[in-house]
Amino acid sequence: MSDVVISEFMDQTAVDGLRARFDVLYEPALVNDPERLARELRGARALIVRNRTQVNEALLESADSLCVVGRLGVGLDNIDQTLCAARNIQVVPATGANNTSVAEYVIAAMLVLVRGAFGASDSMLAGEWPRSRLIGGEISGRTLGLVGFGGIAREVASRARAMGLEVHAFDPALAEDAPFWKALQVAPVDSLDQLLAGSDVVSLHVPLTPRTRHLVDAEKIALMRPGAVLINTARGGVIDDAALARALRDGRIAGAALDVFETEPMPADSVYRDTPNLVLTPHIAGVTRESNARVSAMIARVVGRILEAA
Repeated sequence: MSDVVISEFMDQTAVDGLRARFDVLYEPALVNDPERLARELRGARALIVRNRTQVNEALLESADSLCVVGRLGVGLDNIDQTLCAARNIQVVPATGANNTSVAEYVIAAMLVLVRGAFGASDSMLAGEWPRSRLIGGEISGRTLGLVGFGGIAREVASRARAMGLEVHAFDPALAEDAPFWKALQVAPVDSLDQLLAGSDVVSLHVPLTPRTRHLVDAEKIALMRPGAVLINTARGGVIDDAALARALRDGRIAGAALDVFETEPMPADSVYRDTPNLVLTPHIAGVTRESNARVSAMIARVVGRILEAA
């Protein structure tokens, strides 16, 4: 019987630190065997997960001694927070620990999509010299629209401003006189429609909730500028995948970079097959060597403190 069960990958130094104080079961592939995971949780006091482990009623039914769930990341849509609260199970996300990694991913994706010069290696090695095809644009002087203006979006904004972009953001949860708008030189906008219509680059930074599911659908995409690009490092369900795929194939918008998807891993028959001007990555925007160490250390520290106090 283990005190701590870790069902997805975690920095080894943080795992070793927990093992020095508790009985730890660390199996990064345990997420792929929910039945065994449920058995291993009997008697365990802590569960540490990333985004794939579904901490739902079926799993929690066997977790008779659980007092804390540590999330190696910030999104909590894979965790039944209501049920955890009812059972006095604390849910601890690694808030802020991977902000830099996601922000740098967004900036990199923006550069790749707008410049359009990266992806010609095969044709060049085949003897082609496609200079005219690869003449893209500059991001300096363009407008970046941020949907949501939390910690990660603010990190994106500070980098984008330094690169010469004008930055707007839509976040109805924030007051327009909050001091960070002025400090970061970001203009708040009144509606999502206004943001989409006025931006050259749109980056999503909202959690997945019933209100944000398919927030960016065909109607919203139709508001975007024809040369605009869309970046999603938030949650896959925020975008209507079929609508975005159609818009890219029709040339309605210029490109998209997606790190998150409604179904992960993506199915072989994804609507994005054979879609042009699309960059896909496997939910890795917030995971670098550096952020993995920070996230893991934070969760190990907090989970350890909760267990020792229990």
